[in-house]
Parts: sequence; structure tokens; C-alpha cells
Amino acid sequence: MATHDFMGGPMRAARLIRLVLLLQDRRAMTAAELAAELEVSERTVARDVQALSEAGIPVYADRGRAGGYRLVGGYRTRLTGLGRSEAEALFLSGVPSALRDMGLADAASAAQLKVSAALLPELRSAPDTAAQRFHLDAPGWWQPPETPALLPAVAEAVWDDLRVQVTYRRGDGAEVSRVLDPYGLVLKAGTWYLAARPANAPHLRVYRVSRLLTVTATGERFTRDESFDLPGFWTDHAAAFARSILRAEVRIRLSPVGARVLPHVTDREAAAEAEAAASPPDADGWVTTTLAVESEEVAYSQLLSLGPDAIVLAPTSLRDALAAAARRMATNYDS
Repeated sequence: MATHDFMGGPMRAARLIRLVLLLQDRRAMTAAELAAELEVSERTVARDVQALSEAGIPVYADRGRAGGYRLVGGYRTRLTGLGRSEAEALFLSGVPSALRDMGLADAASAAQLKVSAALLPELRSAPDTAAQRFHLDAPGWWQPPETPALLPAVAEAVWDDLRVQVTYRRGDGAEVSRVLDPYGLVLKAGTWYLAARPANAPHLRVYRVSRLLTVTATGERFTRDESFDLPGFWTDHAAAFARSILRAEVRIRLSPVGARVLPHVTDREAAAEAEAAASPPDADGWVTTTLAVESEEVAYSQLLSLGPDAIVLAPTSLRDALAAAARRMATNYDS
């Protein structure tokens, strides 16, 4: 009987694999322990064990109050040549919340169980060692994490190189239809982005997954460019995007404190360019330079945070707005 047939579908298949790997990792488990791990009933565990036994996997049931399930017959594999530092690094490679959002939590759990079960006894503590020392919290501080409803479908298409037909809401609110070759997903500060090549387009573009209204597989697989490097692509895209929104300039004077704090309140690359273009410090250490900004409105909030350590020279409208804010602040503190 084919594996897919006796397992009764891909979801049950994943659960049965996890069951076997749990027993391989922990030697023996009760029905209650397995049910809790697999998030099913004990009756379902019993049916799964029976299906595994019928498929030739040596699962043995110990009867009695202290009974449970275990594997017999040396049903085990081992990874060789894997050192402790390598094993610990391996268990740092996943982002649990991201895997869950993409619908890959069960696959990731099974994979980690498989690796953990196959490790030599002296390396078994590597997962716990890594998990207790390092954690990646992807979402930003001041906003709830975004989990787009269509993310699992997009992740499946990315994983299997499936061409998709999508409906996408652009930033201006217009809805457009595209055929995309989805190359990769990026989680940036709690927001998911898709790197994909539109049909007949020479270059990849970036789409915010939360703006996808529909995702439909076309039934075709695309041929992936094997030279594509997702981290490198994203680094270049992020830098180009950050630079593209800096459409205005302000002329400013900065105190030594203002020059030091500037990279923390505005775009770091823009701040670095402003520092490189700055005049020599005067007798009091102040410098004059030009800063690229997104807009006068954004510059207002950024430079206001520098207080008396920044003086806007131009444009006049921004200078006047900050001067008015300074007068209001003075009035508030004098009252």
C-alpha cells in the first residue's frame, strides 16, 4: 500500500512522521503525552499507531497503567560528523513564528525532531542549549505582528516554484492582476514581502503580502534562476528603497551632540552622507551640511527631536515651523 494511501492525506502523514520521530527521540511515551504533543485525542494516537504498525514500522504498545508506546528493532538513524557547535547552530536557523505563519510549523517541528533523534547522545542537549541562549523576535516593538491570510498559499508557491495569478492592491488603492514567478519571502520588522518576477518582466519586484487579495496557482512551474541570491537581493532593494524616498534636502547646522545623534533620528545612510559633506567644525564644534530627507513634514519631526543641537538654515518654511515649535515649548515651560 502506498505511503500516502495508508496515511490518509498529507496532514495525517505529517502527524504520523512526527509520532515516529517523537518515539525515536524520547524512547517511550504514553498515549497522553503523544496526544498532547500532536494536539489530537488519545483515540487518534491509537489509530495512528495501528496504521504505522500495519505499514511495517515497529511501534510496540506496553500495556498497563505505566504503559505507552516505543519503537523496537533498532529503528534509528544517526548523523555523523556533526559537532556540538554545528548542532547548536542548526537549531538557531528557524524563526518559529514565521514558520507558523507560513503554514510550515509541523514540517519544521518534524525536521527538528528528526535531527534531534538522530544526534549522538552527547549532542542531544544542543537544541535546548541554543534555544535558551538565542531568540529572534522579528516583529517591531510598537505594532502588532502582521499575519496575512494568504501567506501560506504564497509560501507553498515559493517552496514549489509554482507560477501564480494574483490580484494586488497597490499603494494608491488601485487593484491590478499579475502573473508572478514567486522567488522568495522576506519578513521585515513584522511585515511580509514577496520577491517575484512578473510575467515577461526582466527584473524581480517586491510585493507586500498583506496587499494580495487573491493567489491562484496556474498549474505551471517556473524555472528558477539558480544564481538568484535572496539576502543579497533584499539588501540591495532595501537600500534602493530607502534612498528613493529621500526626495528633499535641508540645510542644517549641527552641534557636536547633534551630529552624533543625527544617525539615530533619521536615515543612517543619509546621515553618513551628511557627515561626509559637512563643513569643518567652527570654534564651538558646530558643522554645516545638507541632509537628504523624505519630506519637510518628516524632517520636522526628526530634527525637532534634536532640540537646540540643530539649526535649520533652509528651507525657510521648515525653519519657521521649528522656530514656532520652539516658541510654543518655551511658553509651555514658562507658564
